[in-house]
Amino acid sequence: MSQTMVSFRMDADLKTDMEKVCTELGMNMTTAFTIFARKVCREQRIPFEVSIEPRFNAESLAAFREAEDILAGRKQVKAYDNLDDLFNDLEADDDEADN
Repeated sequence: MSQTMVSFRMDADLKTDMEKVCTELGMNMTTAFTIFARKVCREQRIPFEVSIEPRFNAESLAAFREAEDILAGRKQVKAYDNLDDLFNDLEADDDEADN
């Protein structure tokens, strides 16, 4: 099998870190990338999930959108003059939920 040279740019710190891991695994980066390439060809896919992981879950994102709507005046909410009134309403809501 003939070989070819592959060249690409990588952050220097990332390269150093990867070289350390490869050394601990008893291989060099060429071997690691060859393993990766063979797996891609065999499976016809990237052999791990590639995604943008959300920083917040769906519930948090919904709460952020609701807060934006409140601040923009698109959603009306009850305002309170003091904490006692707020807590009284919260307790009343809990009592209603229990019934």
